[in-house]
Amino acid sequence: MSIRDVLAVNLRARRLERGLSQEELAHRADLHRTYVSAIERCKYSVSIDRLEALAKVLGVEPYELLMPEDGSAPTSCEDDGSN
Repeated sequence: MSIRDVLAVNLRARRLERGLSQEELAHRADLHRTYVSAIERCKYSVSIDRLEALAKVLGVEPYELLMPEDGSAPTSCEDDGSN
C-alpha cells in the first residue's frame, strides 16, 4: 500500500468517525472540497502544512494519518525494490 493509499484510507475513516462531510472538513481546514475528495481518491499528494490542517480538524496528530492500520511502513508507488 502506498503512502497516498494510507493517507486516503485514514483521512476518510477519521472524517466519517467524526461525522464530517468532505465539504465540512474542507471548510474547517480552509481547503476546497474537491481537494479533499482528490486526496481520498489518491489523486493528490498533500503538503505538510495541509496535512497538519486536516489533522487538526480531525483531532489527531499528522503522523496518525500516515500510519497504516497494521503498523507496517507503507511502500511508495515509485518503490521498485531496487534500494
